[in-house]
Amino acid sequence: MARLLRRLPGVQLLLLQAPRAGGGSSAWLGSRAAHSDMDKDTGSLTRYDASDVTTDWQKKLTPEQFHVTREKGTELPFSGLYLSNTEPGMYHCVCCDASLFSSVKKYDSGTGWPSFSEAHGARGTDESNTNILRRPDNSLGSTSTEVLCKQCDAHLGHVFSDGPAPSGQRFCINSVSLTFKPSSSH
Repeated sequence: MARLLRRLPGVQLLLLQAPRAGGGSSAWLGSRAAHSDMDKDTGSLTRYDASDVTTDWQKKLTPEQFHVTREKGTELPFSGLYLSNTEPGMYHCVCCDASLFSSVKKYDSGTGWPSFSEAHGARGTDESNTNILRRPDNSLGSTSTEVLCKQCDAHLGHVFSDGPAPSGQRFCINSVSLTFKPSSSH
């Protein structure tokens, strides 16, 4: 996988390696794919001066959460905390706690990221009552659609048109951009 990601234009692969306790071979602690500075989107929908709040986000978020949500990074496939989560509940933005996706719309797409067929609050194709925004993304040399939090502009992931019926959508969302709150009634 690392070799494949290194070959993609504009992608850097950062792998963190540490020795295992008691000696032995190294263990992978975490990893992420990063867009190069040339690929950063200049058309931000940010409602505030990003330079004033960068330090605040860095204090609130882990380095990986900051990289994904504020610098438009991507966690490696099959590495996310919520990929296999099947517990009923709601997924929220890690930055501002806005409700984003219900576990009812979560499914296994086989792509390596938590996938959802629609955002929480969607009424068919009407997403006006959701907490997501869509934005064209050309950062990896092909056009895709970025998914952002409507409340704080956090990068969440991407949406594709190859999902299950009836929506036909596949929201591939980075686990580190989410928090999960289980339903109170089990």
